[in-house]
Amino acid sequence: MNFKDLGLQPFLLGRCESLGFTEPTPIQKQAIPILLKGGDIIGTAETGTGKTAAFLLPILQKIDIAQTKGTTVLVLSPTRELANQTDVACREFAPKHIRCTSIIGGTGYKAQMDALRRRPNILIATPGRLIDYVEQGVVDLSKITTLVLDEADRMLDMGFLPSIKRIVKLIPTKRQTLLFSATMSDEIDRIAVSMMNDPEYISVSRRGTAAATIEQKAYPVAAHSKIPLLLDLLKTEDFERVLVFTRTKRGADRVANILDKWDHKSNRIHGDRSQSQREAALRSFKTGKTNVLVATDVAARGIDIDAVSHVINYDVPEAPEDYVHRIGRTGRAGNTGQAITLLTLAEESNMRAIEKLTGQPVERVLLPDFGGQIIPQLKKFAQTGRLARPSRRRR
Repeated sequence: MNFKDLGLQPFLLGRCESLGFTEPTPIQKQAIPILLKGGDIIGTAETGTGKTAAFLLPILQKIDIAQTKGTTVLVLSPTRELANQTDVACREFAPKHIRCTSIIGGTGYKAQMDALRRRPNILIATPGRLIDYVEQGVVDLSKITTLVLDEADRMLDMGFLPSIKRIVKLIPTKRQTLLFSATMSDEIDRIAVSMMNDPEYISVSRRGTAAATIEQKAYPVAAHSKIPLLLDLLKTEDFERVLVFTRTKRGADRVANILDKWDHKSNRIHGDRSQSQREAALRSFKTGKTNVLVATDVAARGIDIDAVSHVINYDVPEAPEDYVHRIGRTGRAGNTGQAITLLTLAEESNMRAIEKLTGQPVERVLLPDFGGQIIPQLKKFAQTGRLARPSRRRR
């Protein structure tokens, strides 16, 4: 099957060909025909499988045929990075007469206000900034005919549900609604059904499944040895472009500062950095000026770089689904990748939850210089499922 078989018009087929898209991915094969017919969709697929093109291509075709003026499509994204990524993809696929604009927090208002005055056909937005403009009377959502909830599970995790409900009330009930995500929960399912009209379910992977192109392994290590192990891996392994994930913003700053002192070309990205700083860090990482990017989970859904060779979980995420999103930054577009987790005993229970979700055991690799000191405790944990508590001395 090729893109022509899906019912796409010649102008979009030419765009796909010029961008190197020769064969549709499984999610695109299933979603595009349904969306061209006007149906609602709840689609799940692992990260890096082409969900963005799956909704953008049919949306662009319907706008072109209807020759619609003004803003009729709204795409809600959880993070600035993902919104920018979708905006870039939209501009690549869209003909010149179809305008795409993204509005996100952390940037100045003037340029965005100017873009909104030109009445873009497709508006890509983070919920908070969109509500800002709605309250100012700058954005009119009364003519929206297509609503896309991109990475809906992440929006819920970030507390955007009240904002989403408020936005949906401003949009006509007669519309096409699309929900795409790498993972799905019962809560999202309930919310989606309440906002949609008899949606079709599309799933091209089991919930929480990581791509088969990713090799996963974990290095048991004492907490105080994580930094030495990270430095040793970066020195000895063949790392080309590495994403290092930490649980906190403070942790990201700490790790990045240490890497700088050890002469690694690195940068960091998290919620406390300005939008210009985050864009500069991503740009530097994409162009190869830096080969290590330290990030919190805010970046897990917004980094679209095919050449990430390794993902390192410096901290194990608390939510198992976040692990899937993190490691999905490597092994993209048919490439192979490696996901490495620095695993303390205190994080073993979280790792077991991840393995339960994905259905994939992660190999534990014991390095004598780093993991040897906790081997006895690790074996006991494997047998009992409990961690030995440190004894308390009487004063």
